Amino acid sequence: MAGEAPHYGWYGDDFTGATDTLATLAEAGQRALLFLRIPTSQQLASAGPLDAIGIAGATRAMAPDAMARELDEAGRFFAALGVGLLHYKCCSTFDSAPGIGSFGAAARALRPYFPNPLLPVIGGQPNLGRYCLFGNLFAAAGAGGTVHRIDRHPTMSAHPVTPMGEADLRRHLAAQGLKRVSLVDYRSYDGDGAGPALATALAEEPEAVLFDVSHPSDLVAIGALLRARMSARPMLAIGASSVAQAFAGFPQAAQPAMPKLARSESGGNLLALVGSLSPVTRAQVDLAEGYERIAIDPARLTGEPAYIEALRAEALARLAQRNVMLITDKPAGAPGETGKVAAATGALLRDIMNEARIARLVVAGGDTSTLAIRSLDLWGLSYRSPCTPGAPLCSAHSDDPRLDGLDIVLKGGQMGTPDFFNRVAEIG
Repeated sequence: MAGEAPHYGWYGDDFTGATDTLATLAEAGQRALLFLRIPTSQQLASAGPLDAIGIAGATRAMAPDAMARELDEAGRFFAALGVGLLHYKCCSTFDSAPGIGSFGAAARALRPYFPNPLLPVIGGQPNLGRYCLFGNLFAAAGAGGTVHRIDRHPTMSAHPVTPMGEADLRRHLAAQGLKRVSLVDYRSYDGDGAGPALATALAEEPEAVLFDVSHPSDLVAIGALLRARMSARPMLAIGASSVAQAFAGFPQAAQPAMPKLARSESGGNLLALVGSLSPVTRAQVDLAEGYERIAIDPARLTGEPAYIEALRAEALARLAQRNVMLITDKPAGAPGETGKVAAATGALLRDIMNEARIARLVVAGGDTSTLAIRSLDLWGLSYRSPCTPGAPLCSAHSDDPRLDGLDIVLKGGQMGTPDFFNRVAEIG
């Protein structure tokens, strides 16, 4: 890639969150592109000059050994590019566990490439209803919903794979190998207190420093602190898209309004794939209008070729007439079955997309989005417009002319207003 190296890099632990960071940077005026794998030199050249470069990963669903292999390669890539900050983008609810999606494993793999003495962890993202107070994480249940301490959140406390049983992020990180985590609490951001508070935290020689976030303006103060420390050595930071908000230097007090979304010129109808079991997403499905719905039996999807072929044929027939929504039911059995179903759902999507003419693809669910999009012949995503907080409208990059320029929205289970599926299907 010719010209000045990008100054900001981010690795998303799943695809939905990675697109939120893409949107945050693009809305701040940064030339940003999200690659779906470590890019080739040809893909970098096709992207043109960039201020920020991202890789959409899947470490949220990986064991520590697999994370180490994946992130060592990513860390080496970003270090070779010369980025000053590598943002390990995690879910805003910080759901993870010692054996899956471990933040400790991520830090151990990436820190050697970004050896700044400060490893910041940004603990909240107010525009998504995420707040960190005295080290404890709180999250709204749906857009504008009631705010709960994360260990009492109706969905995240009962997550099928990584339930959040601890609200104090210092304890949560310690269980994953980051034993010494200092805190800069939100009261220090008033006046000139932030600098001394950080100096006090660093005097404890911590492995990481957790920053409270109570209000969008807190991110301005945090960003100023961290930019001043970046001059020493390249820095690794952990957190949601609030890391990008802090470094962009603006408070994100207001989310851009969701516009009436003009579809691309490719023609065709909208295909929605719903793998999330979140009550927020399921309520959005209940309110959706104008879709032909096809329920997917997860047990049959992973074991009956004839059933899969019947689903594919039905989806293609209905897509020729109107918008279609594929809805995966809750899988039976152990939590590991969820990943197996997500992979099979991605394979079904690939088979449908090989034949269908689609104007816009919408995928709901973190693991589902990651595996579904990775099943397609895409190499990158660029930001097109705001859509809903945490889930922007993106444009696909592919060497396949049928997929290049495709509209894509990737939505996490907790994201979006109740009328999300109706709004995302509108034609301007």
